[in-house]
Amino acid sequence: MTVLTYNNSKTTLPNWVDNLHEQQARGCAYETDTHFVHFYCSDRGWYTLSSGLTVVEAKNGTLRDWVSRVFGAVSIAEVNQPAGEAISGVWRPGLFYDDEILTALKSTLDARHSEMVSLRIFLEKLEELFLFIEPDTHGLTTHSHKSRELLILACTEVENQWKMYVSENGIAPVGGNYSTNDYVKLLKPLHLAEWKLTSKPYPMIGGIMPFASWNSTSPTQSLHWYNAYNQTKHDRTAHFDKATLLHAIDAVCASIILFAVRHSPYSLVRDTGSMQSLFGQLFEIELVNFDPRSYYVPKIELPPESRSDLFCYDSYKGGELVQWTNRGLTI
Repeated sequence: MTVLTYNNSKTTLPNWVDNLHEQQARGCAYETDTHFVHFYCSDRGWYTLSSGLTVVEAKNGTLRDWVSRVFGAVSIAEVNQPAGEAISGVWRPGLFYDDEILTALKSTLDARHSEMVSLRIFLEKLEELFLFIEPDTHGLTTHSHKSRELLILACTEVENQWKMYVSENGIAPVGGNYSTNDYVKLLKPLHLAEWKLTSKPYPMIGGIMPFASWNSTSPTQSLHWYNAYNQTKHDRTAHFDKATLLHAIDAVCASIILFAVRHSPYSLVRDTGSMQSLFGQLFEIELVNFDPRSYYVPKIELPPESRSDLFCYDSYKGGELVQWTNRGLTI
């Protein structure tokens, strides 16, 4: 089943405001045996696909003609995954509700809680560091035993997450043990370079994209924070100055990103626990340079004798979403 994604340029829904395409600037669509199906999507932040804004109409003509006529679709591209399919452990826009996130990603509440505990510890330690070192131009380059401790802890968790992904998906190490030569293969399948964090109380830190420069040519050195961790861990005397506040911040943010990939960014903000509270005080997270072809698009099962006219409704609350299927990560 081919799924299309595109930019919306007009709104033609009966009895709706005429600027919905400005609020929900993207769309995804496919066809069933009898109907065309469209979901409105955001074009910023987490690029949320809204099952609450599901549009259907009886088939007449081709899917491309329909999305062009009804939504003014431009920049049409094919989505990588068929409708209703996700990749285990890799969140993408299209998964919103907690039950579908757990099912589609093959996750568990226990695993999510365990990783939340680690994040809470990192955030508490980072908040404590900010009490003593102001993260401005000079403070970010300051090094200390406390920033070294946090850098090592956070990078150890990043390594743990990397190893989980490669081992779960049967990726054999290049050498005797796993290294960044193996882990860098996760960069594109996990879409790590798309994630960006900013700090609300400390805007001077700037946009934090820990994986933006990662490459297979120099898989360790191109991650400046991870390279600093390796150096200061193995030879503190010679490389103590690498344990800077900025490197510690980058490592914590890398760990946050891997959590969001495995469990969704909604898990960082949706509940009212201490971890979510701390995260909300310190950071905001978003996708930048998002590849819309990586959307996960829900599959719906329309009841017999469904309406043939063009209408918009909530397919999730209507109970029409088919349970997600998943496949393993391919590298």
